[in-house]
Amino acid sequence: MINKENINSVTLMYDTVVEPAEKNSYKVIFDTDKICFVPLDTANTDYQAIQEWSAIEGNEIIDNGGGE
Repeated sequence: MINKENINSVTLMYDTVVEPAEKNSYKVIFDTDKICFVPLDTANTDYQAIQEWSAIEGNEIIDNGGGE
C-alpha cells in the first residue's frame, strides 16, 4: 500500500493508443525516486491514498492531457 507521506508527485496518465486519449492510471513518484502506476479504481487502496494526498494543500495531481 502507498504511504502518502512518501509521495513526491502524481501524474494522471493516458492511453494514447485510442483517440481521443483516455485517462487510465496515475504515475506516482516517491521520495526514493521509485515509480509505480495505480489504476483509476475507487476501490483500490492506493487510489484512495492518492486522493487523500491530493487533498492536502500544496499537493496537486499533474494532468498533462496525455502529453507524457
